[in-house]
Amino acid sequence: MNGRRANAFRRIYALLDQAYGPQHWWPGDSTFEVQVGAILTQNTAWTNVERALENLRQNRLLSPRAIVSASHAQLAEQLRPSGYYNVKAERLRHYCQWLLEQGGERALHTAPTDQFRRNLLSVKGIGPETADDILLCAFHRPVFVIDAYTRRIFSRLGLIDAKANYEALRRRFEEALGDDVPLYNQYHALIVRHAKTACRTKPQCEACALRKLCKRVDS
Repeated sequence: MNGRRANAFRRIYALLDQAYGPQHWWPGDSTFEVQVGAILTQNTAWTNVERALENLRQNRLLSPRAIVSASHAQLAEQLRPSGYYNVKAERLRHYCQWLLEQGGERALHTAPTDQFRRNLLSVKGIGPETADDILLCAFHRPVFVIDAYTRRIFSRLGLIDAKANYEALRRRFEEALGDDVPLYNQYHALIVRHAKTACRTKPQCEACALRKLCKRVDS
């Protein structure tokens, strides 16, 4: 990777870290909750995911076996706060069935990351972003998550093409930052924080910690 661009990625991290501090990402009381949250957070706010997780917890459905054993109607009803609840119930069931077939979390902890990722992507409804959220935040693998916020911020900074291939962008960040799980985790959280605080769809440039680096100031 271009050394100048790699340095820019690290400089941006330093500025965001200075501006916002530790983010303690990802929310969840257990490894399994993090996995469920990664699936439910698609197309919704985290507050809605928390409500769905609490429903699962209260109804004793917050385990792979309980989710697989529940009826579709029962599971979908508990996931209603997260939106698209019928689709998410199906995806969550497919994921939990796969998880059980793999031998559970303990077996996956010893799986090579590349193989683990390929197997995750074979699960119906699990795309690259969700797979990488699970790998990084639940299983602490050095996989950088590319989301819409990453595309928005770094394209405005002139460092990436917002429409670039997911895998190409992931490799670009990983090459720039090296294998560093805590850094990846914090960086991802900082990107989310910054996108919600300043680099919104309509940017709030006066509140931007990256203002001096941005190609789109006040646009």
